[in-house]
Amino acid sequence: MNIKKKLGILLPLLLAGVTSVALAATDADIENSFNPYKSGTPSFPGLTPGMTINKANVQKFKELFDPATYALIEQGSFDIVTEQTNSIPLHPNYIAATKKYASQVKLGSSLGTIEGYVAGRPFPIKPEKSDPRAGEKLAFNFKYTQVVGDSGRIYPFVWSYKDARTGKLERQLDFDFHFISLKHRVVQDPKEDIEPNPSKIYRDIYLKVLAPTELKNTQLLIQRYDDDTKLDDSYLYLGFQRRVRRLATGQTTDSFLGSDLMIEDFEGYNGRVLDNNWKYVETREMLMPVYRHSELKVTEPKFADGYGQVTFGGKGGCFPNIPWSLRTVHVLEGVPTNKASPISKRLMYMDAQTSVFPVIDIYDHRGELWKRWVVGFTDSAYHAAANKNAGIAIYTTASMLDAQSQHCTALQLEMISDGKLNPPSLFSVQNLRGGD
Repeated sequence: MNIKKKLGILLPLLLAGVTSVALAATDADIENSFNPYKSGTPSFPGLTPGMTINKANVQKFKELFDPATYALIEQGSFDIVTEQTNSIPLHPNYIAATKKYASQVKLGSSLGTIEGYVAGRPFPIKPEKSDPRAGEKLAFNFKYTQVVGDSGRIYPFVWSYKDARTGKLERQLDFDFHFISLKHRVVQDPKEDIEPNPSKIYRDIYLKVLAPTELKNTQLLIQRYDDDTKLDDSYLYLGFQRRVRRLATGQTTDSFLGSDLMIEDFEGYNGRVLDNNWKYVETREMLMPVYRHSELKVTEPKFADGYGQVTFGGKGGCFPNIPWSLRTVHVLEGVPTNKASPISKRLMYMDAQTSVFPVIDIYDHRGELWKRWVVGFTDSAYHAAANKNAGIAIYTTASMLDAQSQHCTALQLEMISDGKLNPPSLFSVQNLRGGD
């Protein structure tokens, strides 16, 4: 490799490293990051809260949507009702940790490496196109955001497999999902790292299939290391075989239990930062499935705590019946570093205030839209009573639409952020073997 070519590769990384040191986050940066609507909520000509956007008027609002959502509304597949933009205050401890530690955080010299991170949002400074690693910084913000708090449980959790043309229900799976962060905790006791943790695992996901009978007791354990350069350890227990097997890396991009989701799709995006080359595209105002769940008029109240699950409508019953609101959004492009991935790129729409992904458009190797992944979020204070003080953007529903096969998987759920529901002992290989 000649010197000129080497410089072409190294210079952007060197410049990015200098930038990350020089632009230490100020209190003003942090305030703007967590409270982007303090000076007023965004607006758009002709858009009023409460109005319905459908096939007849969607062209007026084209720039407020991602390409996949716009095309579906234009085709008449579904309509959306809008609501006013509401700020989602994250937990004071998470914001305080950001103020305390963000100034010491910087990216390492290679993709997926970070230095000086302790807790909070690692990169609260507004992204700039002049920063060649701005997208990677936003990806780390997602990795360390409080998606379910320090730990959370989703139960009940129903996945419905549907023919998107006819709405025919083909299959239904019932799950029990659990999540825990072993490191970088800020809210739930213990607030310090959970020990022993000799492998320095950052976060665990454990799930168990409750129904149907032929899949009952199937279990999955995912252990994500704090060091992003290490591959996840993933284990699958098949109840009918009564044995645990370790998943190969490529299996995270296979269909999970016949659904339209991959393991890599969990929670919006469940890969490592290192698994993509990240490009920050722009920041703009967009309509996103972010709303106040407790104010939703149409739900299915099935639970003793009064919580009602989201219903589905539109073509094939594939679209959550929730309002959308105008939000400030960071647009990212993620291109898999693994050339064997079935995905050519993801266009990922990050809610700027909370660092979650309510919408992701997934493209195949031909560059054509393959799937549309939508996750509905609410302020946890407007969710189940148990989450009133959780201080997170909590997800309430999701839908993965395979635009090519015309099939969808619709998710109904209740998530509770509570450490008592997620003992560390649950997240072990030994627990898989004893899970029957």
